[in-house]
Amino acid sequence: MAAIKVVVHGALGKVGQEVVKAVCADPETKLVGAVDVKPAGDSMPLPDAPAGTIPISPDVSDILTRCPADVMVDFSVAKASLPAVRAAAKKKVNLVIGTTGFAADELDEIKQLAASNKVGIVVAPNFALGAVLMMHLAKIAARYMDYAEIIELHHHLKADAPSGTSLSTARAMAASRGKPFSHPADPVKPSSSRGEQVEGVSIHAVRLPGLMAHQEVILGAAGQTLIIRHDTINRECYMPGVLLAIKEVVKRPGFTYGLDTLLGL
Repeated sequence: MAAIKVVVHGALGKVGQEVVKAVCADPETKLVGAVDVKPAGDSMPLPDAPAGTIPISPDVSDILTRCPADVMVDFSVAKASLPAVRAAAKKKVNLVIGTTGFAADELDEIKQLAASNKVGIVVAPNFALGAVLMMHLAKIAARYMDYAEIIELHHHLKADAPSGTSLSTARAMAASRGKPFSHPADPVKPSSSRGEQVEGVSIHAVRLPGLMAHQEVILGAAGQTLIIRHDTINRECYMPGVLLAIKEVVKRPGFTYGLDTLLGL
């Protein structure tokens, strides 16, 4: 069976560099091109193979024309991601999207692009298996406890707040219980420190140097609390999920949301 040909959009970013390494290391995938906003030249070296290079360009359409691909993996920012998704879908290239910060109407457009162009598109707010399990366990606990808050902690350069993972967690928990969470009575003087309200869940976003990606779900009931926490130690943790999505998206036309769907959770 031929290797799946992959283009990485956002290839010079911190996660993008990990995707490049993972795709090159897996015998079932082949890196054929890269896209980034400010490449140093028109080619980039392959990891562990300095003599080998692949084309790189800031122009998505140019790379996809010169480097026919089965899948484009996107880890960029929402502003750059959507035009890239449009270009790839138009060229019948399947997509794996790890970018977060999309508005609801933008996700709707991505769904429509998958349907109208008859391609597979996987969008996941988090590709770390542990994070997906954290969300799954939080959905189970949400059925039995009426109060919940989320603290999400990320590095200070993260572009969006609250994180896509925390928003997805709050919405999935509310969907699991069939109604929003109860919320304790607000103090006499409402405070912005109480976080952003999503389905009755207060989400608190922390942004500091030294952090990577962490999330704590705290559920409360009379006389007890339950805490479910996931910590990302390094960006390598996302790669098994990304590779799974690459291998699955070529077999799944249409729109798929969440790594949990691919894992059957």
